[in-house]
Amino acid sequence: MHPSDYSNLLNDKILKERSRLLIISFLMASETNSATFMVLQKSLNLSRGNLSIQIKTLAEAQYVTIKKEFKHNKPQTTIFITSEGIVALKKYLKEMEEIFMYK
Repeated sequence: MHPSDYSNLLNDKILKERSRLLIISFLMASETNSATFMVLQKSLNLSRGNLSIQIKTLAEAQYVTIKKEFKHNKPQTTIFITSEGIVALKKYLKEMEEIFMYK
């Protein structure tokens, strides 16, 4: 790969943001491809506001879906990675690998 080819890589503006990449990677790595808002917040050490904004951005890009429900009379928000999110993450990681493998 020629260095000028890099301009076509990593064009996914959604996953370029560190917090969104962390969220989508965490969801992909989980057994259920999902996590609750609280688990994400604690595991990724993100503020509620930042996490909320990043999840909204991922949902608008159709990389995640959001399910809100009540568990034991308490609200619970669960975030699921979508097939589009899985494809986007795999593509992003493949492009990163191409960059690292360039010699």
